[in-house]
Amino acid sequence: MIYLDNAATTFPKPDIVYDTVMNVMKDFGANPGRSGHKLALKAGRGIYDTREKLASLFNIKNPMNIIFTYNATDALNLGIKGFLKKGDHVITTAMEHNSVLRPILGLEQKGVKNTIIKCDQKGFVDLDDIENAIEANTRLIVTTHASNLTGTIYPIEKIGALAKKHNIIYMVDAAQTAGIYHIDVERMNIDLLAFPGHKSLLGPQGTGGLYIKEGLDVIQMKEGGTGSKSHELIQPDILPDKYESGTPNTPGIIGLGAGVQYILDKGIDNIMKHEKELLKLFLDGLKLIDGVKIYGPLDPEKQAPVVSINIGDEDSSEISYILDNVFDISTRSGLHCAPLAHKTLGTLERGTIRFSIGLFNTKKDILSTLDAIKKIAIEAM
Repeated sequence: MIYLDNAATTFPKPDIVYDTVMNVMKDFGANPGRSGHKLALKAGRGIYDTREKLASLFNIKNPMNIIFTYNATDALNLGIKGFLKKGDHVITTAMEHNSVLRPILGLEQKGVKNTIIKCDQKGFVDLDDIENAIEANTRLIVTTHASNLTGTIYPIEKIGALAKKHNIIYMVDAAQTAGIYHIDVERMNIDLLAFPGHKSLLGPQGTGGLYIKEGLDVIQMKEGGTGSKSHELIQPDILPDKYESGTPNTPGIIGLGAGVQYILDKGIDNIMKHEKELLKLFLDGLKLIDGVKIYGPLDPEKQAPVVSINIGDEDSSEISYILDNVFDISTRSGLHCAPLAHKTLGTLERGTIRFSIGLFNTKKDILSTLDAIKKIAIEAM
């Protein structure tokens, strides 16, 4: 099998991740932060160790400002809904995932106004359009780091500087970039960073996180047991306890730590170089196949390793089905939870076939996939 659906969830994971999850379950699968016995303490240390590794990866000064969530969607909801209040204005873009758009639009009924900036057909946003959309009550700008449809990379450092200039909080959705590209919350002026654990951070599903800048007022979405200040009937205000009620996904979080350590050991630059090389090979090959329409920048320097295509007038779901059942190539078809992005590209009616390259893909995978696409394109003509 050739797995090219890494934008949804990376597969496979490094062996150390599988081994770590199983070892936690077998050796010290106790409840961290709730008991003083050695198993609970070991679990708590393991979770804190993951915070430290993530802090190192993203240049976060205080690991306790990293809140563990179930996924990036959970983190985005916490950041957006927890920060914005009635009377506020938020700016986002048409290339966002529904995990950004739905929380923002859902806040309209609570009196939060929004502006969705249009993008060009390659998925790029104009910084002037963002600045021109700023109003007196604009409190938040939310953008993706890279589109989950076209891979288009956003200039988050420039957007962060723009937000800082106007004293506006900046939130980044790093679902497609965390673990592949350098992210520095200090240098890039990122106040809120949402990331999944199960994608390019190489952790298990059911893991993710939200970085909250020191001093930022974000309302928690739930209250309950935290293992701290248990004598009080109100939620503790200390981080991360304020946002992490209930028993955490200890095996998953510590498994995520193993994935992050694998990345730190291998080096972001080496990972990025490998995936860019495969992306270039894939794009160059696609350009030579008649009947294939490629969307996005078509430039490895301007897009993450995510490529969307269509073949002739064929339905995207049908092509994805053929790739899976005839050629044993896993892709994703349809609208990819990004309808406004598809509207921008003109693919809202039939969607696209999305190929997303991961760390463990090879040149052989890409060449075999190009051969399969060529055969399907010939049949479709």
